[in-house]
Parts: sequence; C-alpha cells; structure tokens
Amino acid sequence: MLILFILLKSGRGGGLSDMFGGGAMSSMSGSTVVEKNLDRLTVITGVVFAITTVVLSLRLT
Repeated sequence: MLILFILLKSGRGGGLSDMFGGGAMSSMSGSTVVEKNLDRLTVITGVVFAITTVVLSLRLT
C-alpha cells in the first residue's frame, strides 16, 4: 500500500490530478483535496508500517 501511495503522488509535473484531467486547475490553485488526502494516507501508512516493523522485530527476538 505504501508503495502504491508513493507512486500516486505527484512529482514536479503531473501526478494523480493530471491523470484525471485536473492538471491545469491544480497548478493554479495549489494542492487539491485529493492530493491532500493522499498525503495524509501516505503518512499514516508509513507510520503504521514503521510501528508494525518495530513491534515484529521486538517480538521475534
């Protein structure tokens, strides 16, 4: 999931908003709601991944 969210994020030009045809509007108005929600999901998924990695490593040792 984390890899998928990172790949969906926009780089310097393009990204999720361009894929759905909102490229011109998003460059004028900044980040769209979809991109902000994708940022939140990426951070949450990264934190959950890090916590579960630490918990599993402590539990197996």
